[in-house]
Amino acid sequence: MSRFVDRVVLHLQAGDGGHGCNSVLREKFKPLGGPDGGNGGHGGDIVLVVDPQIHTLMDFHFHPHIKAANGKPGAGDHRNGARGEDLVLGVPEGTVVMTEDGEVLADMTGKGARFIAAEGGYGGLGNAALANKNRRAPGFALLGEPGEAKDLVLELKSMADVGLVGFPSAGKSSLVSTLSAAKPKIGDYPFTTLQPNLGVVNVGYESFTIADVPGLIPGASEGRGLGLDFLRHIERCAVLVHVVDAAALEGDRDPVSDIKALETELANYQSVLKADVGLGDLAERPRVIVLNKIDLPDAREMIDMQREELEKFGWPIYEISTVTHEGLKELTYGLKDQIAAYRKAHPLPTEQEPRAVIRPEGVRGKKREGADFTIERDPNTPDGFIVRGRKPERWINQTDFENDEAVGYLADRLAKLGVEDALAKAGATVGCPVTISYLTFEWYPQQVAGTDDFVPSGRGTDDRLYVNERTSAEQRKRASQARRGLIDEYDFGDGEEAIRDRYS
Repeated sequence: MSRFVDRVVLHLQAGDGGHGCNSVLREKFKPLGGPDGGNGGHGGDIVLVVDPQIHTLMDFHFHPHIKAANGKPGAGDHRNGARGEDLVLGVPEGTVVMTEDGEVLADMTGKGARFIAAEGGYGGLGNAALANKNRRAPGFALLGEPGEAKDLVLELKSMADVGLVGFPSAGKSSLVSTLSAAKPKIGDYPFTTLQPNLGVVNVGYESFTIADVPGLIPGASEGRGLGLDFLRHIERCAVLVHVVDAAALEGDRDPVSDIKALETELANYQSVLKADVGLGDLAERPRVIVLNKIDLPDAREMIDMQREELEKFGWPIYEISTVTHEGLKELTYGLKDQIAAYRKAHPLPTEQEPRAVIRPEGVRGKKREGADFTIERDPNTPDGFIVRGRKPERWINQTDFENDEAVGYLADRLAKLGVEDALAKAGATVGCPVTISYLTFEWYPQQVAGTDDFVPSGRGTDDRLYVNERTSAEQRKRASQARRGLIDEYDFGDGEEAIRDRYS
């Protein structure tokens, strides 16, 4: 059984960056060869590209978990790791990329349009790239940054020229099968159509596409029936066609009431895109009224009774029969003229125009305005602070915390960025918890604010990591005196010398 998939949830994992290499040149007759560790390669991106040969999201429905290739680690002799290959995924035209919260990230229209769905991680620098005149031989390298992991929602909105709307069993599928080569399922019961159907109508030397969506019922915009799931397929249509059963005599059903009910549902339906590809709001879209099933008894009498009210809508009216093919020729040529007027008002982009490349915020190579980080209070930790920003979070992920020199290099970078000064201005005290990315540590600033007697540590090192626990000579002397009973072991004054002897 054929299936039509127009909404999928993707679980994306971009490639991780390769680790930098910590290596020293070891070669005969070169005792001081210097560092030669290469850089790690960047992880591969996950890119969505509009492919005109793809018309459904079926492949993503069966394979929602997608992962790009990782970058290769660097090696000695200045050998950089290979970049992870980008994973390019083809999507049909009209695909809308959203977050799980409903935020629209990209509207994939136009052949070749690209969107970077997940960015690969940066590769770590090798120790050769970290060397400078002050740090001749770094004993560390940076780790590769993890690739982005996110969940995205893809929704397909059909790019048809004409959209058919109407109540169930109004004859929409029959009209599509009659005008085009499409063969949708047709039945004498409501909701025969469970998925959108697309057909191509040839009119002379021209053609246009027509879309048939499941029937709408009152309350479809609130989730009743099947209309809510498929109303998105008429958002991009240039012309909306009201297909009405002219012979409907069920209770309060009549052509005028059906059209008013459909217009109410279209007005209540809030489009995800406020101005979808320049078409504007659905209320401003051209309309056409098609009175179907005029071959049935009493159908023409019903039309004559309500013709005056139907003309008040101000839309073209066509009386047709999909069984006898009456009025179909006039309808096709009328729709062709409507679409021609739309195409003239909304010309398609030329092939010479550059392809659209949609990039998320903060991608590689794009400069961002404003500060590189922000500081806020930690709501879960008393007196705690959280540092947010692409740079400090990336530096945390790239630091090997088992290497003291790498930690010192991180401290230098954060201090140079101004993180410590900003924490002091925000009211941070010595020893308060500070969180950056996944790491929470006690804050001991390199430079004490308001003092001039601070002696900085060596470049790429951090004296806070080196706690001298060795017993001094003075401490050993005091302990010996206390054991011999010469002084009170608890009487050490200010900690520098004993203030009294026991036997003096």
